Amino acid sequence: MKIEPLIAAAAAELTALRRDIHAHPELGFEEERTSTIVAQKLKEWGCEVTTGIGKTGVVGTIRVGNNPRAIGLRADMDALPMDELNTFDHRSQHKGRMHACGHDGHTAMLLGAAKYLSATRNFDGTVHLIFQPAEEGRGGAEAMVKDGLFQKFPCEIIFGMHNRPKLDVGKFAIRSGPQMAGGGLFDIHITGKGAHGARPESGIDPVIIATQIISALQSVVSRNVAALDSAVISVTQMHSGDAYNVIPQEAVLRGTIRAFKKETMALIKERIETISSGIAQTLGGSAKADVRIAFPPLVNDKDAVKFIADVAEEIVGAENMNREGPFVMASEDFSYMLEQVPGAFINIGNGGGEGGCEVHNPSYDFNDEALALGSTLWARVVEKRLAKDPR
Repeated sequence: MKIEPLIAAAAAELTALRRDIHAHPELGFEEERTSTIVAQKLKEWGCEVTTGIGKTGVVGTIRVGNNPRAIGLRADMDALPMDELNTFDHRSQHKGRMHACGHDGHTAMLLGAAKYLSATRNFDGTVHLIFQPAEEGRGGAEAMVKDGLFQKFPCEIIFGMHNRPKLDVGKFAIRSGPQMAGGGLFDIHITGKGAHGARPESGIDPVIIATQIISALQSVVSRNVAALDSAVISVTQMHSGDAYNVIPQEAVLRGTIRAFKKETMALIKERIETISSGIAQTLGGSAKADVRIAFPPLVNDKDAVKFIADVAEEIVGAENMNREGPFVMASEDFSYMLEQVPGAFINIGNGGGEGGCEVHNPSYDFNDEALALGSTLWARVVEKRLAKDPR
């Protein structure tokens, strides 16, 4: 690997930053401490700094020369609402909050690039370093876009990066076109007729309605979605009743949907609404489905993919740059930014050893060995895209 020496020299500082952020996780739109650290470091290194974009978002800007070209690099900052099981010194100090997806590492990698680019300024143009809040299901990317992100900080191209457990450190993966699924959430409120548990004939059981709806929803992907498309419907919650001998009046189902096409997302939304209402009515009750599309599919621009893959290949070698990376059924709200500006989202290996478990796991930890590599990739992307001599 061809790690930039100045970045390698800062590895201990980046590790300390990453571990400090890990120990003090903050949920979406609550990243006050993290945003303050990011802004302070950017100012310390001579970047222009704008705070409060999308509530707790931060944008650092480095301008060199008068060339109007501009590039955006994005990292997410928020943690997840879960307890950490790790026992190392930098484990979460806050119960019910944990950096279980590596956003602490993503933030540190972009800060590493910021420090290097501010010091060397070996490019011609503008780089906007975008530190995004609330990626974990709360719409931070959309909030930044609606807050005028690309009007205030115009970019001709934008890139994001996410760690990938089970992919060795020193490797990257990406693919053109759809790479990550769009995601949606749903709530189905079912109304029956309460009754004594010993006299079900006198009521309308919403639990029975709920079970029939759950069963029917499992047929949507196999019977309504085209066989060559990929989609998921998962009912993840069912709530009803409080007593052993009472047939409840109401039940609630909640869950998630995923697909790689907007059209498929719309189809699933319609089927959930129709099936829920129809089954409830057939069994004498009623149901109202609220289906919300949280994220569009993440679609990489093919030219942007080739560019960042070529840069990564120069750093780690062709054998470590997978240009046909896997489809990922999880969602990523960087997709909102990619709907506004062409770009690409690349995966960096987090390793498969200790701490290499999947994201959103209480034993997860970002692998500090990947920090300097990620920062180097960001630095080289800027220097190549905004080269002083573009021959």
